[in-house]
Amino acid sequence: MKNQNKKTWIAVVVGLLVVAAMYFVWSTNRPATSAGAKSVTVEVKDSEGTVSSYEVHTDSEYLIDVLNEAAASTEFSFEAIDSEYGPYITAVNGETADFSVNQAYWAIYVNGNYGEYGADQQPVNDGDVFQLAYERS
Repeated sequence: MKNQNKKTWIAVVVGLLVVAAMYFVWSTNRPATSAGAKSVTVEVKDSEGTVSSYEVHTDSEYLIDVLNEAAASTEFSFEAIDSEYGPYITAVNGETADFSVNQAYWAIYVNGNYGEYGADQQPVNDGDVFQLAYERS
């Protein structure tokens, strides 16, 4: 019985070490945010290629919060549904992108580069330009 208890404790300690190591890797590799006042631009490129631009002054650290602020204070609007990967943007300024109908979706660009994160994980830094672009696969 003593051997079994020892094995159980060793398994618990090893499990905790694995969880701690995974947390360390996650926390050192997650996108960095910046606190404080920021001025960012949200651009919308619709299906016709027309670009609309919205200036947002914010303290938010993530894009989803900036989008909510823009929707509350400008003519910008968006709709998103919750998915297993975070919010999935389905419509911007009244235009819906439906991948199941015509393989269209709203892409996120950050300072001209295709976004690496979803709207809820995309960090916001002063001077950033975010573009929501209607695209087809």
